[in-house]
Amino acid sequence: MFRRYPVPRMWEEMERLQREINGLINDGSPSRLQIAPSFPAMNMWTSEESQVITAEIPGVEPEDIDISVTGEILTLRGSRKQEEIGEDIRYHRRERGYGRFQRSVQLPFPVEAEKVEATFKNGVLTIILPRAEEDKPRKITVKST
Repeated sequence: MFRRYPVPRMWEEMERLQREINGLINDGSPSRLQIAPSFPAMNMWTSEESQVITAEIPGVEPEDIDISVTGEILTLRGSRKQEEIGEDIRYHRRERGYGRFQRSVQLPFPVEAEKVEATFKNGVLTIILPRAEEDKPRKITVKST
């Protein structure tokens, strides 16, 4: 049955229970309450000439990366292989994912798909997407009459 505590003691117990629950939720382990970030993590910026995208994809080989541009959508696909460890080894923590991934992003303007360049260094993929000539801002000269 229920224990009967004096009112001040009951609030102390409630606070203790709340601390224990918070500790379970916030102990750094994965939780159903946490939302997984998109993979790969990307940064994007734009100039008048191009769009630049960088993506963190450590542990992926360049030959396992596929980049495509369809209209104003860039799609990045790839695969990260699982680490090979011995059969007699047990994980204590396993946070790094493996397997296939895909991420698509809307580009802010049309690009010259045949001129897209991609480089890969230290686990960071850099994609440079030149802006389509017909979409570049044009300076209009005002003539006086």
